[in-house]
Amino acid sequence: MPPAQPSTQRSSSTQAPTTTPAAPRVVLDAADITRALTRISHEILERNKGSVDLVILGIPTRGVALARRVATVMGQVEEHHVPSGALDITMYRDDLRLRPARTLEPTEIPARGVDGAVVVLVDDVLFSGRTVRAALDALGDIGRPKAVQLAVLVDRGHRQLPIRADFVGKNLPTSLLERVQVSLAEYDGDDAVLISSAQEAS
Repeated sequence: MPPAQPSTQRSSSTQAPTTTPAAPRVVLDAADITRALTRISHEILERNKGSVDLVILGIPTRGVALARRVATVMGQVEEHHVPSGALDITMYRDDLRLRPARTLEPTEIPARGVDGAVVVLVDDVLFSGRTVRAALDALGDIGRPKAVQLAVLVDRGHRQLPIRADFVGKNLPTSLLERVQVSLAEYDGDDAVLISSAQEAS
């Protein structure tokens, strides 16, 4: 009898090699963010023919810091103070019943108020549009602006409501499986916009 040949069949326990998820990708660095906010500031001034009656309100959390930066740039251009503040939307969200209780953020309205003002809402990322809808509801309970405009650092698409930004730092086409993360020096130690997959973000 000839000697038995070694089996060439692979063990069923052999596993396919695993791949390491790619690191989050930087789409805007600190210099890019500064340029985007500077451009947005000039576009707001051009659209409104100056800063008269402008009030800049940030949507917490990171929209507040962005609003202050935009107001600062406009103040330097106009050579006078441009009022800015914060508009908390927590109690106006349409998912309050679906998510755990959230911490209320401060609402800070400049002394001149919002009645008759051109209010520019500022947020970091525009996604479904539901945050902006909540901000409009919150603003309506505070006063009656002459007009409301929207400025965002990043527009990633995937709108669920008919809302469009007037001023955009960067249009960023994304998949629903991707996450956009905005880091700002005021909260995170540095400025950056990163995009990562859902697996990386989990």
